[in-house]
Amino acid sequence: MASAPKEAENTIGLEESHMERQEPPKAQKTFTVEEAVETIGFGRFHILLFLIMGSTGVAEAMEIMLIAVVSPLIRCEWQLQDWQVALVTMMVFFGYMVFSIVLGLLADRYGRWKILLLSFLWGAYFSLLTSFAPSYIWFVFLRAMVGGGVAGHAQGLIIKTEFLPTKYRGYMLPLSQVFWLAGSMLIIGLASVVNPTIGWRWLIRIASIPSILLILVFKFIPESARYNISTGNVEAALATLQRIAKMNGAVMPEGVLREPTKERRGRFKDLIHPKYLRTTLQIWIIWLGIAFAYYGVILASAELLERDLVCDSAAPLVQDTGDDPEDSHSPCHCRLFGPTAYQTMIISTAGEIALNPLNILGINFLGRRLSLSITMGCTALFFLLLNICTSRSPVGMTGFLFMLRALVSANFNTIYIYTAEVYPTTMRALGMGTSGSLCRVGAMVAPFISQVLMNASFIGALCLFSSVCVICAISAFTLPIETKGRALR
Repeated sequence: MASAPKEAENTIGLEESHMERQEPPKAQKTFTVEEAVETIGFGRFHILLFLIMGSTGVAEAMEIMLIAVVSPLIRCEWQLQDWQVALVTMMVFFGYMVFSIVLGLLADRYGRWKILLLSFLWGAYFSLLTSFAPSYIWFVFLRAMVGGGVAGHAQGLIIKTEFLPTKYRGYMLPLSQVFWLAGSMLIIGLASVVNPTIGWRWLIRIASIPSILLILVFKFIPESARYNISTGNVEAALATLQRIAKMNGAVMPEGVLREPTKERRGRFKDLIHPKYLRTTLQIWIIWLGIAFAYYGVILASAELLERDLVCDSAAPLVQDTGDDPEDSHSPCHCRLFGPTAYQTMIISTAGEIALNPLNILGINFLGRRLSLSITMGCTALFFLLLNICTSRSPVGMTGFLFMLRALVSANFNTIYIYTAEVYPTTMRALGMGTSGSLCRVGAMVAPFISQVLMNASFIGALCLFSSVCVICAISAFTLPIETKGRALR
């Protein structure tokens, strides 16, 4: 009889022991994607990510810069006036603007990787079609479709941002400018050889090759783990993080990956919620102004080289295709770039990498806001300096264009990083998409200032560019949030 209470006591003890073994989930260690990314650190995966996602900048630069080197030829072929040439560029950015919002919403709902692949397929297809355009109207429409495809390339930057550890973002993201520079110089170099020989249509076909090649290597880059965890797909996020840790030779954090699922995905009204309203409005102003200045410099460079507007320069940087001197005075004048013009464009384009080391230091030590404010202020100054008549010589003009390209490139580097860092994962792609749309509004206006107003009033166009840069500098300085050293949310 004495054994019964003892057996009962043992049974209770076993039950308690069993319950204790079932309890650990409450006390079990957990970790977030952010903690996993920081623990895994930087390694081979991130180098591969940098090379593949960075190369999207090559394709984007070639498609955007293409208009600058093709404009003189289509002007001749279809006898276009200034406003018609400007309309081509405007429609490219109109397509970019519309698709930026749509693709940003889709990326926050269906994933960054899928939208990136779709945008490259779309862009490459319509770019190839453009080379067969039978008329000016078809050319404008097809380039607008290409602009829509290019709008999705921003997802490559978002994927890079969401996989990089905090301390590396301020260094690696600005280095991506190397790819944009490579694409810009590649298309100018190709244009100098292809345009005079087999024509602009073959140039467009050749320019679509990088996009097609990139489509084939996207399979090596996984979907963002931050995106997967924010949609509740914990298994996919964990598998991605384990794959990265294996490639980097690192160890995953101890415990279980656990992060709350966000039910609301990328709603526009979240961007204008009181918490983000001021930040969003100021970011939009800055994006618009930076794009206005950046594409203004690119198109103004082509216009200066094509028509020698600076100080009535007598240096012939272009070649006239007509024997009749009256051709150069007609509204549809036909003057093509000569070798000196292409050389000047390549040198000035190289300026985009010139300030990269200083830009990286500024971003990481001065912070995103102050660094952007300084470079925007300097951009305003150099726009005004472009009017100085030391630009009379090709060397003087090349020097000023070199510095302007360096500064406007630094501006883009900084605002890209800031925008990707300031918004949480659930609205990051939408934040980038809407900012990209406002950016294209500035880019749509730029052709009419650089290619139309500049011919009527050179100093008036420069003052307008400078004034917009001053407004952006003030807006950058007064941004309410500094993201330097802050973890992605």
